[in-house]
Amino acid sequence: MGEAALISLQHVGKSFKEGTLQVLDGISFDVRAGEFVSVVGPSGCGKTTLLRLINGLLAPDQGTVRVKGAAPVPNSDLAMVFQSARLLPWRTVAGNIDFVLALRRLSRKDSAARTMALLGAVGLRDFADAYPHELSGGMQSRVGLARALAVEPQVLLMDEPFAALDAMTRETLRAELLRLWSRRRMAVVFVTHDIDEAILLSQRIILLRPRPGRIEEIVSVDLPEPRWQNDPRGLPAFAQLRGHLWGRIQGMARDGVALEDLARAFPETEGQPRAEG
Repeated sequence: MGEAALISLQHVGKSFKEGTLQVLDGISFDVRAGEFVSVVGPSGCGKTTLLRLINGLLAPDQGTVRVKGAAPVPNSDLAMVFQSARLLPWRTVAGNIDFVLALRRLSRKDSAARTMALLGAVGLRDFADAYPHELSGGMQSRVGLARALAVEPQVLLMDEPFAALDAMTRETLRAELLRLWSRRRMAVVFVTHDIDEAILLSQRIILLRPRPGRIEEIVSVDLPEPRWQNDPRGLPAFAQLRGHLWGRIQGMARDGVALEDLARAFPETEGQPRAEG
C-alpha cells in the first residue's frame, strides 16, 4: 500500500506451555494510521493474544510486530480497552481519568479541563464525582473509553468492549465510538465475536480461523460514512458482506469449529441466519 503502516505484523507465531500450545501461526497484516480494523473469529483463534502482541505485553515466538517501525512496548501511544472497564473503585469517575493524565505530566488545571472535556464527549460530565459502583455497566464502559482516549493514543486496542452490555447500550456505545473515532482518527484494532458489529464499525475485517489462529480472509468494508449518523444495516452491501462472512464461518464449522462458537458470532435476530443451520 502507498501509505506506510502504523502497525505491521509479519509471519507472526505465538505459542504457550513451552511451545506445546500454538495459538497464532503465520499472521501477517498492516494497519494504517487512522484506520479502523476489526478482528473476528471463533473462540480459540488468538484474538486477545493478537492485541497483547501489538501492545507489547507479549513478544512473538516467530515473525515480527512493529508499531511505528519499532518493536512495541506499553506506552501512552497504545491504549487498551477491555470487556470489563477495570476502573479504580476508590477513585471517582474524574479521578480515574486524572490518574491516567498524570502520566502526561499536565498541570492540575489542564488535567481537570481535559477530564471534563472527555466526560462531556462520552455524556458523563454530570457524573464526574460519582464512584464506579454507582454507575451502570454501560456508564462504566464510557468511562473506560474516555480514560483510554485521555492520553491521545495513536493506537486504540479494544478487546470485546461491549460484549457484556445489553443491546440498547451496545448500540449507543458503538455510535459513540464511531463519532469519537471520526473526530480523532486514531488507529483502532477492535476484537469482537459479533460479525454485524465488525461490519458496522470497520473499514477492514480480519477473519481468523482457530487452533492455531490463522488468517482466513481480510475483507474491505465499503459502506457510507459517517456510520454513526447513517446506519448501513439496511443496505444490500451490508447484507452481502454479512452473507459472505457467514459463508466463510460455515466453512469453518464443516472443518470442525464448534457451532456454539458460531452462535456467538451471529446473535439470533429476526431475518438473520441461525448458527445451527
